[in-house]
Amino acid sequence: MGKKVKEEKKAPPDDVFDTLAVESRQAGTVVLMLSSPEEDVQSKACEAIYKFVDKCDENKKQLLDLGAGEALLKLMQSEDRIVRRNACMAMGVMTANPDVRKFLRKREESVPAFIQLLAPEEDTVVHEFSALGLSNMATEFSSKATIFEGGGVEALVKCLNSSDPDVQKNSVEALAQLLLDYQSRAAIRDADGLNPLLELLKSEFAIIQKLSLLALDRASQDSENRSALRELEAMSLLIDFVAHPEWNDLHVMAVMVLSNLLEDIESLELIKETGGLKRLVALITDQVPPEEEPKAGTGKGEKKAGSRAAKKSAKGSKKEESEKEEPPPGEAIIPTLPDVKMCAAKAIARSAKSAENRKILHEQEAEKMLIHLLSHESTDVQTAAAQALGIMSENLLSKDSIREWEGMQPLIKLCGSDNGDVKEAATLALANLTSGNSSNCQEVSTLNGVETLIHLLADPRDEAVANACCVLTNMATEEVLRSELQGKGVVTALMEPLKSQNTRVQAKSSLAVAAFVCDADSRSEFRNAGGIENLVLLLHSGNDEVRRNAAWALAVCAVDEPTAIEICKLGGMDLLQEIQVSGTRKNPFAEVALERLLDANLSAKYSLTGQLSSTNLIEDGFYDAGQIRPNTKFMSIEDYCKQELNDKRPILFINAKADPVATQSASNPELEAKESSKTNVSGKSSRTGREGKGPSSPGRRRASMIPDDDRKSKNKEKEEKQREEELQAQLQKEAEVLASMENQPFNPPTDSNLVKYIEEVTERILPLATPNEQVKALAQFVADKMGGSIDKGQLPNFSWELPLSQVKFELKSNVIPIGKIKAGIHIHRALLFKTLADRIALPCTLTRGEYNRAWNEVMLTETTQQPGAPKFPPRCFIVDLIHQPGQLMRSDSPEAVNYKKL
Repeated sequence: MGKKVKEEKKAPPDDVFDTLAVESRQAGTVVLMLSSPEEDVQSKACEAIYKFVDKCDENKKQLLDLGAGEALLKLMQSEDRIVRRNACMAMGVMTANPDVRKFLRKREESVPAFIQLLAPEEDTVVHEFSALGLSNMATEFSSKATIFEGGGVEALVKCLNSSDPDVQKNSVEALAQLLLDYQSRAAIRDADGLNPLLELLKSEFAIIQKLSLLALDRASQDSENRSALRELEAMSLLIDFVAHPEWNDLHVMAVMVLSNLLEDIESLELIKETGGLKRLVALITDQVPPEEEPKAGTGKGEKKAGSRAAKKSAKGSKKEESEKEEPPPGEAIIPTLPDVKMCAAKAIARSAKSAENRKILHEQEAEKMLIHLLSHESTDVQTAAAQALGIMSENLLSKDSIREWEGMQPLIKLCGSDNGDVKEAATLALANLTSGNSSNCQEVSTLNGVETLIHLLADPRDEAVANACCVLTNMATEEVLRSELQGKGVVTALMEPLKSQNTRVQAKSSLAVAAFVCDADSRSEFRNAGGIENLVLLLHSGNDEVRRNAAWALAVCAVDEPTAIEICKLGGMDLLQEIQVSGTRKNPFAEVALERLLDANLSAKYSLTGQLSSTNLIEDGFYDAGQIRPNTKFMSIEDYCKQELNDKRPILFINAKADPVATQSASNPELEAKESSKTNVSGKSSRTGREGKGPSSPGRRRASMIPDDDRKSKNKEKEEKQREEELQAQLQKEAEVLASMENQPFNPPTDSNLVKYIEEVTERILPLATPNEQVKALAQFVADKMGGSIDKGQLPNFSWELPLSQVKFELKSNVIPIGKIKAGIHIHRALLFKTLADRIALPCTLTRGEYNRAWNEVMLTETTQQPGAPKFPPRCFIVDLIHQPGQLMRSDSPEAVNYKKL
């Protein structure tokens, strides 16, 4: 063997730089190394930067300030794979900083660089950090649009099929961010990205499942995506997902996706056919679904849905096989979390907003699940279930079903809950259930829910109060229930809601008042409790519904005279007139209220409109205050009587009642005379008893022993003391009389002459055979009592003003009873004619014209009906009370026109 010769290493060429190992502890130095032409140096610098920025957020900002962003962005497009990988890792981590994202948004090449690195030929690590960068960038809307335009959705969808979980996680997170934009929802469908999202639900990593459900939730908000998910059997997969107990923290998100899918009636029909809806209900209620009936064409989905029922319910068949075979994952009954139950109830409520969906849900008995959830201990679950029942009850069949399945009792019980949301939802459900359903209204009463509802009227929760008012209003449609509620004090309980500041409470409580004050006793109770004032105040509201309902309540209240007068006193008539004049606030309810108010207060109607129809019967207490302007306040007869005497036109008053004060005073003088005579006799006898004794009496002998001056002074003192006592007693008696007069109710002036007129008319005119004869006779009677007929052209010479002023002076009042007038013209005679005609049931109208003109119209046939002669309908005539009393003038004739004018 030859001797080994030591090989000598060749020295590097002279023009080559020797290898230099550099250790740097400054980030600025490493950033400078990014600009090196050597790929090895670039790679190591990027790796060092990745480790540095991964430590904390401040490092990311520091490197950005040192200019690393520009260099890394350039190196992401390097031809060397390792340089691209390390630069992508560093930049992907840096995008978590908002300043870095702001820098990248200004660079047009940044997003395309990330998308380009998602190409299939790139490393898995590159895919991971590119998807991470896009995920961080997609948090801003402008970046979403850039990623979408650059084809980022398609590239990310391809990465969903990666075997690396980190790539899947970052890709699905980026897609979830992009799906907030509606354009990306269509793009993911076109890129076939829905099926990979469903496949990721089977991942063993919870974060991937969560992000996948989030992406599906956002994608399923698009109707075409929902259709695509139905074809992919997404609902069955999601129900299977909910059946897995180990994924219970993600069940809420799965139910949210189901909620989106159940918006479409096609989804409900599909889940109904496959039995998935009953299975979902069973999972939510922790029960076993009923056994599915075998169907002719059982498909794949039907086998899945029916397998659980078959395994659980078939006790007698194939017992050995069922013991050997283990149930598939998720087939066991497991209690679901309260949040899942709440979301399921919300999903039912959301789907039930459509009438077609409500019908299908009712067929699948979804109400049973909701009724079951009402008894859950969680208030959130109770609220969601009650809300869903409220929406389901819009279906007519559901209203009866909920009652038959004993759903009313838990709802009434929840009305007394301490939780405001629960009370609000429960009362809303009851309001919908009792709307137009008398059986449910009766059920509420049977279950002792009346007291609870009345108690709720004072609840601090406004929405609960408004819903309680709705329930009570619905119950008031039944007369028996209305009487029961009135007996339990609902009318006075409604006072509190009327004072609320919430417009919905004001509107609903006003409507409830209108439902309950439909009889005289309840109206009196409401009036005495001060409710009229609250309703009048609501007319000032700026809310249209509040004004409408308040006006309707006033219209119901105004059917009787005492309430109508109270409304007028509180200014309700003036407010209703203002509303009707307004162009924006005018509504038909205010018009009806004003009409009813005027019909119940004919004095105000005649003053405001100048018209009384034949159905408006003048009764005692009517007065003609003259024509007043619409914005003028209408005063009561008591106010007019208290006014001092003035030179304005008198107030014509109708009152044929007996004077209670006169009747009482007629009986009092006899008693007073007897009392005064007794006191006088007793006073004289007492004095004579002291002074009239004989000289033989012992008192006289003792008095003779007293000096005369002392005796006179003592007698004088006694007399003065007696006079003072009598004076004080008299003053006290006068004060008591004045006090009693102040406390006495107002007694309007009576009219004895009118009483006689009515008696005469009843005796002489009422027995006449035909209305024509009655009209002519009554016209002549009125003319005779008012100064007789007046020739045409002589009306200005007719003296009627002076006698009227004399009557005013005699009565010391501006209010003159109609019977006191002995000389009157059109306005006086027409009023008396209408008054007397109403007493004998002779229909006629009363119309006020200008310049003290007024006239009466009657409906009569023109000629006497002969046997066998053709019959014609009655025509309108004006009755002449001035020139030729009793003459009937056709309303369209020249004579009638002249009669109505000056």
